[in-house]
Amino acid sequence: MHRVVVTGIGAIGALGRDAGEFTKSLMEGRCGIVPIQSTDCSALRFRNGAEVQNYHHRPYFDDKRADFIDRFAQFAVIAAREAVELAGIEWTPQLRESAAIITGSCVGGQSTEDAGFVNVYKLGLNRVHPLTIPKTMANAGASHISMEFGITGPSFTISTACSSASHAIGQAFWMVRSGAAPLAVTGGSEAPFSFGILKAWEALRVVSPDTCRPFSKDRNGMVLGEGAAMLILEPLEAARARGARILAEIVGFGMSSDACHITQPSADGAARAMRAALCDAKLGPEQIGYINAHGTGTQANDLTETDAIRTVFGAHADRVPVSSTKSMHGHALGAAGALEALAAIVALRDGFLPPTVNYTVPDPACDLDVVPNTAREADIEYALSNSFAFGGLNAVLAFRK
Repeated sequence: MHRVVVTGIGAIGALGRDAGEFTKSLMEGRCGIVPIQSTDCSALRFRNGAEVQNYHHRPYFDDKRADFIDRFAQFAVIAAREAVELAGIEWTPQLRESAAIITGSCVGGQSTEDAGFVNVYKLGLNRVHPLTIPKTMANAGASHISMEFGITGPSFTISTACSSASHAIGQAFWMVRSGAAPLAVTGGSEAPFSFGILKAWEALRVVSPDTCRPFSKDRNGMVLGEGAAMLILEPLEAARARGARILAEIVGFGMSSDACHITQPSADGAARAMRAALCDAKLGPEQIGYINAHGTGTQANDLTETDAIRTVFGAHADRVPVSSTKSMHGHALGAAGALEALAAIVALRDGFLPPTVNYTVPDPACDLDVVPNTAREADIEYALSNSFAFGGLNAVLAFRK
């Protein structure tokens, strides 16, 4: 069994076009939630989202290649390029043949699918874009990363709603730890800002009409986000041997299923996933110095997650900081766990606690240290990143400085 370290990170989202900008925004407590520009929201009850502002493919892809790749998959490739470059990977034929790519996406090429439906059902056209199927498929991000770097090892995508990226990272961690893969490119990507899916989220009545206020008593829902984050995982000994800079160590992964309700969260299920991650990492609850919460800003999630944390951590729950970075980068669905894992990694690396912004009124039912509004300096050794999905599918990652 190998110790597994993170040697590369990459990101694109509402908080920046790379991991450096993303980290700076977290430190500054910058909220990336603004009026949605890429879709006409005049017929929706909500108008705000956490978009990649003024995104265009041309700095990253030529027009011909971009025509093959939906926005969500473009984000995946952009983040993977940065992570691979930062890690300084030298692609030998042997490494290309055995490295793994494991990504997460909840809705895949939603904008492509939506455009096709508009053509067929609204405009009455008799054809759609000839690449609709390959652009729509949720594994397109993994497939284009494979083609980008010539990686021919195991490659697949996990789709478990809002836990997709965390499940992907966890599976990649286990593969590298066991020796099944010598290196993994892993994370998640999402681009849900098309009218059809926004209308579907509107129907659920869980989206805030203004902003995301996790754990605040006046919270009124989640806010959707988009983007991607990718990590390079490799064995500690391999990273040291090639002189790579080690950003963090991934030490544990836990999963659970609520077997309870398709949309309502379960404190028991969340607690079992956190306990499983701690057990896998061989850590006691008192060793955790920070939790990046799932923290959606809905009434049900934040209360349930607080209960789960108190169940697992007992008296230590009064001492461990718990923040939700969704208050800044939005809820990026299948990419959320990757963005939040990245937030936990840079918090460990750079010695700070990302804040929960937009926090206004303490909620006695969410009585945790939520690092309200302003980042805080802190020297942390271990952190958890929580992801709890519709369908009751939970995934928790544990990281070490």
